[in-house]
Amino acid sequence: MISITPEERAQRYVRRLIWLYFWLLLLEGVLRKWAFPQFSNPLLIVRDPVVLLIYFFSLRARLFPWNTWVVALVVMACLGVMATFFQLWDYVPPQSIAAVTGYGIHSNFFHLPLIFVIAKAFTFEDVKRLGWWTLILLVPMTLLMIAQFRAGPDAFINRTAGGEGDIMMSSMGKVRTAGPFSFVIGVVAYFSLATGYLVWGLLYRRVYKKWLLASAGAALLIGISVSGSRSVVGACAVVVASLLLVIFLRPDVMNRFGQILLAVVVLGFIVSRTAIFKEGANVLSTRFAEVAEATEQSIPQDLISRTLSTFGDGLFVIGKAPFLGYGLGVGTNAGAKLLLGQATFLLMEGEWPRIILESGPVLGSAYLLWRLGLAVLVLWLSIRSIISGNLLPILLFASSILPMVSGQFGQPTILGFAVFVTGLAVAAMQGDGIEVAPEPPPDVRKSSMKPVRGRSAYAERLHGPPPTPQPENGSVAR
Repeated sequence: MISITPEERAQRYVRRLIWLYFWLLLLEGVLRKWAFPQFSNPLLIVRDPVVLLIYFFSLRARLFPWNTWVVALVVMACLGVMATFFQLWDYVPPQSIAAVTGYGIHSNFFHLPLIFVIAKAFTFEDVKRLGWWTLILLVPMTLLMIAQFRAGPDAFINRTAGGEGDIMMSSMGKVRTAGPFSFVIGVVAYFSLATGYLVWGLLYRRVYKKWLLASAGAALLIGISVSGSRSVVGACAVVVASLLLVIFLRPDVMNRFGQILLAVVVLGFIVSRTAIFKEGANVLSTRFAEVAEATEQSIPQDLISRTLSTFGDGLFVIGKAPFLGYGLGVGTNAGAKLLLGQATFLLMEGEWPRIILESGPVLGSAYLLWRLGLAVLVLWLSIRSIISGNLLPILLFASSILPMVSGQFGQPTILGFAVFVTGLAVAAMQGDGIEVAPEPPPDVRKSSMKPVRGRSAYAERLHGPPPTPQPENGSVAR
């Protein structure tokens, strides 16, 4: 019997808990909408005990990253807590301040070190295996979304978290399908992650089986059509657009693009003939047209303006926010409910203005620069991975780069996917140098095949003995 050290045992616990984090990320909405709606609010932090255990065992396994990034987070969190109590002490009871501040720490700081733990604890095979599950789960998730699409907004299957509020609508009386998540933003994050794994699987044939790629591809196309959400389309488009960077840095990958494009066209043609896709695409196109008419902007202009608006709002409020801010967590929906009993945006909805108004222009800007700096670092490392032949990091990070920079961390699903997928992208960099290169075109494969040294007994009987080699005659033979 092979004995393992306490450190190795702790490493196993860390990996298992990371997998539990992933499953809770997917099932959080199921718990909040259908299983335990009466506990919808406490379930907002259902993953926090898991994160705490991950940190505990990662310390025992010597995996916890006491690096500059984590130390900076701890310092900013401590300063933010002190500033919050100082600002709210005269107006809010201490227990309410503690509750709101605790949720602010949960939103802004607590989960972020998990990025570095995942990067150290997960192997390249773990990242690959998680991709298999991501793709296989697309099928039942899309079936659930089809059922939600066909049901009315008051149906049980379209219930909101805790049964509170109205479900978000798309066009033509159809809902924005949320799948198993509390809100459609979960579908946005999951489908963009699945797009990254799907593209990777198409580029590297030996990674996943063809039946998995075909079924996941069909589910992805149908799921996008019935989502009723422009954000789902935009998030998946960002992942596909990252291939432009791949083509620029690794032109040899183009050898596979022709075959992939043909496969996508064939699959898209088949899927587009289904009734559910036609109906979903009609609703989605109507949604795009209505928004374009209302905003007087083209579809690309609208998507870009939505992305950039949070940055402009952040710069706008930087001179208007109190020096110490209004307090951690005050700008989140959960923080507002703890203070007023009603979920709303007390400050501003965008992430950058929320951070500035909560923490003040100095501390808030430092925190935003931390997130921006980490995104730039991971992007740079992903580019290095592309050069070494590993495309998975950039395909994964393309689905989390925008949430990392400007995603609303007060919403637990956005926070969870941003942290988890960024950690996966860094962990995938372990495949640098060992990644199997895309299959070469047929002519290259044939020329690189080694000649057969001999024939089997069956081949001898079938074809007869090989011809007797003729002696060389010097230049005559040549």
